[in-house]
Amino acid sequence: MTRSRGPLVRPERAVLLPGTGSDEVFVRSAFAGPLAALGIPLTAPPPPRGAAVTGGSLDLLDELAERAGRPLLVGGISLGAHLAAEWAVRSPHRCAGLLVALPAWNGPAGGAPAAVAARASADLVAREGVDRALRLATSGVAPWLAGELRRAWRRHGTGLAAALCAAAGHPAPTRAALRQLAVPVGIAACADDPVHPAPVAHAWAAALPRAAVHETTLAAVGADRETLGRAALLAWLRAARGVPR
Repeated sequence: MTRSRGPLVRPERAVLLPGTGSDEVFVRSAFAGPLAALGIPLTAPPPPRGAAVTGGSLDLLDELAERAGRPLLVGGISLGAHLAAEWAVRSPHRCAGLLVALPAWNGPAGGAPAAVAARASADLVAREGVDRALRLATSGVAPWLAGELRRAWRRHGTGLAAALCAAAGHPAPTRAALRQLAVPVGIAACADDPVHPAPVAHAWAAALPRAAVHETTLAAVGADRETLGRAALLAWLRAARGVPR
């Protein structure tokens, strides 16, 4: 659907949250450069520890919005994207837009691949410990992704299994909830990602009143992390300017 173009109002700050078992280091590597090119500073907080990763992230967005005193551009990767969208639905007056990278499901997780993977990883960590779990989980995985997992999982420490369980059990916004959001939403999807299927990203976009999807690949992200951030921002610019989906 085509909407009339309007002036693009740049938010003064973006706050982006990491995905399940990931960390703010990866968020910065993907988004800091593309946001800086638009003159938007990035705040990428570390994930709260353990089971507090979901509720604690929502509380943190409340705190940062209160401190800013004006609407924020919010978003994240996978679980971080879900939580940012949930917060935006709850606090629409505080949200200037959404950057959604790799959404994994709508509503209850059920048997979504990302939730199944998180539960399996939690069981593995609880049974084997972080170091052996990493050796098993990264066997046969692309080197760049294995490196990201080794750093992030170790940084989560003893709270990793609880964080993975909390993420797998936390519902994403329903499509009905997404229909309430009037802000522009940019969605990044990876066409070769079986854990975060691209059709889920397109289902989010279909539900949202002002949204666009830009697809890339995990292979491209492996070569240049900013590929993921650029995809989300390009989609957000299209949504903000009313470019057809």
